[in-house]
Amino acid sequence: MLPMKRIAIVRLSALGDIVNTAVVLQFIHTHYPDAKVEWITEEVFAPLLQNHPLLEAVHSINLKRLKKEKSFAVLKETISHLRSLGEFDIIIDVQGLLKSAIVARIIGKNTHGFDKTSAREGITSLLYKTTSHVDYDENIIKRNCFVVADGLGFEVSDAMILNKKPIFTRGKRNNILSKTQKNIAIVIGASWESKKYPKEKMVAVCNELKENCLIIWGSEHEKQDALWICESSPFATIAPKLSLSELMHLISNVDLVIGNDTGPTHMAWAQNVASITLFGPTTTRMIYETPRNIGIKSPSHVDIFKINKDDFSIKEIEVKEIVLQAKELLNGI
Repeated sequence: MLPMKRIAIVRLSALGDIVNTAVVLQFIHTHYPDAKVEWITEEVFAPLLQNHPLLEAVHSINLKRLKKEKSFAVLKETISHLRSLGEFDIIIDVQGLLKSAIVARIIGKNTHGFDKTSAREGITSLLYKTTSHVDYDENIIKRNCFVVADGLGFEVSDAMILNKKPIFTRGKRNNILSKTQKNIAIVIGASWESKKYPKEKMVAVCNELKENCLIIWGSEHEKQDALWICESSPFATIAPKLSLSELMHLISNVDLVIGNDTGPTHMAWAQNVASITLFGPTTTRMIYETPRNIGIKSPSHVDIFKINKDDFSIKEIEVKEIVLQAKELLNGI
């Protein structure tokens, strides 16, 4: 292996994708224990990565502000910031979008990413010095690991992923957790309405499990849904407003997470916490299933090359199926 002194990981968004990419840090550290790994991300997600023991630095940019203001001064400031980061041995774009590829190319010339047929936006391959091929329909965690490992000259096996250490620090046990009941985090939000399991059915899940169900919310709309669930079930409690770090610490200390295909649910897998992820318009490709991390998919057919955001089939997932799987996981089966 060639010596690696500075490695840049470009993964700007979204929360779940960042969570599912950060697993590569421990594999990089195993093969290059002396390398300095730095991460470039959107400003809103930087707090999650700050102070990570395997990261030398986290560099944030605000592309949303740039898109909103359309300011040349902000653009110039962003480019100047990226160019000031200095030289890297390699810059790996794990996102595979034009915006992330441009960011990687501004940082330096030694760029690596997905090839034309592997990237979500194939044109990005023109901006990389070297590329990797991995089928687009491959499991998302395997894709992330492969493009990084291939760029750095090593391999990541299924056994390595299955036996990973928790990706983020665990944090202290939150005082809202019960000492007498099982603690279940219920993630009700998602980026699309069609990815959300109906709140009425989530009430039924809470009532069937009869444990300490903590309803996780992010937006004001989600908060109102969370309050409705809590009013409808004596076993549901609304979680307080949480920062990304606080959310990660809470997820790390519960017994089970049940939620939609979204960032907070993916945190459970990251922290080796049992989880059930519910899928409607997306598939279990978005998670790495283990005996303790399972997915339940609705009956609909999904074309991952053309996702149908109007597929609301998640509502067809039966409450009894979720409850059965939850009880098995809580009992350690």
